[in-house]
Amino acid sequence: MNRPRPLSPHLQIYKPQITSILSIFHRLTGISLSIGSFIIVAWIVSLSMGIESYSYFMSIVDNWFVQIIIFGFAFALFYHFSNGIRHLFWDAGLGFELKSVYISGSIVVLNAIILTTLTLYFVYF
Repeated sequence: MNRPRPLSPHLQIYKPQITSILSIFHRLTGISLSIGSFIIVAWIVSLSMGIESYSYFMSIVDNWFVQIIIFGFAFALFYHFSNGIRHLFWDAGLGFELKSVYISGSIVVLNAIILTTLTLYFVYF
């Protein structure tokens, strides 16, 4: 008699944990950083092409929607950086205890928020 084998836990069954959420978010921020790098390249190219193209680029960047994208890019940069440092500690064999994982995950998110806020404060004020 062939009984169907049980399926492995899926997203509807599996309860997300901070480790899985931060891991997925690390991958997503890496993807967004690679996509957002096109904005930096466009900025550099507009700088090299003269004042007219730079003024045109800046008129596009002054849009509120693009400002939100730049804000998200800054947060992704700091989150990915902070979580990368966390991974370096893990590569050294440190911080694998469950309590350390939760603490370091909270520090990564808090650090990304603080660094993004400070950067945007110094840029806009």
